Amino acid sequence: MKLFSGLRNAWHRLMTNEALKQRLYIIIFQSDTRLGKIFDVTLLWAIVLSILVVVVESMQGVPPMAKTIFTVLEYVFTFFFTLEYVCRLYCSPRPREYALSFFGIVDLLSTLPLYIGWIFGPVRYLMIVRTFRLIRVFRVFKLFSFLEEGDLLMRSLMVSSRKIFVFFLFVVIMVISLGTLMYMVEGHQPGTQFTDIPTSIYWAVVTMTTVGYGDIAPITHAGRFLSAIIMLMGYTIMAVPTGIVSAQFIHDHNVGRKDKQRKCKECGAPLDEKMHYCPHCGIKVPEED
Repeated sequence: MKLFSGLRNAWHRLMTNEALKQRLYIIIFQSDTRLGKIFDVTLLWAIVLSILVVVVESMQGVPPMAKTIFTVLEYVFTFFFTLEYVCRLYCSPRPREYALSFFGIVDLLSTLPLYIGWIFGPVRYLMIVRTFRLIRVFRVFKLFSFLEEGDLLMRSLMVSSRKIFVFFLFVVIMVISLGTLMYMVEGHQPGTQFTDIPTSIYWAVVTMTTVGYGDIAPITHAGRFLSAIIMLMGYTIMAVPTGIVSAQFIHDHNVGRKDKQRKCKECGAPLDEKMHYCPHCGIKVPEED
């Protein structure tokens, strides 16, 4: 009973130790301090090494002794990442928001596969999700401009998602139609590889995306002619999503530049970088603008 009471008191003191939480928060969540940068760089190296261990351990021909070493290293890295995740929850001012954030979810997913692998063996290779944790390199080395460009690209993708969905639906309808048409042309030929409509649709997808596995090929002149048409269509159709996203990206980028453009504080007119006087109201533009 005394042991239980002592453990409860120790747990209470730990959870209410604000000074410890603050020190851990500065080290774990901030990279401006010396200890914070050391922690972040150590974490990045641990992520890289853990990914290499998972990749090499999956290779054929690795000696049993080496596999044993790699397995032990996987446990060591997983223990380190689990402890890190728990510390982040402990010292975070808003642990719920951190747990539900992008980094919080990735941090959790990087620790779970090994534990789940005790029941479902191959699942442990999902530890490769730790690759996403390398995104922290942008915060550690102050590369925020790259993050801004990435955020702009993500917004462009989100805005273009409806157009892309409509295009994707159009492509699905097209490959189903063309696959069925090819089955009608080739499906009744002796020794045909187009044995059914699903197989023909699979062929249409492979052909239109210009992948071209070559496992299924038409043998009639009509089938080859139709194949040529689908191949040429594939080159043009596959470029459409890129054009949609690129146009939206350029539009958002230009809008962002306009928002950051210098403006006269008196009349709000846009100013060129080399202007010292507003061309509309004539007041002098301060140098700090």
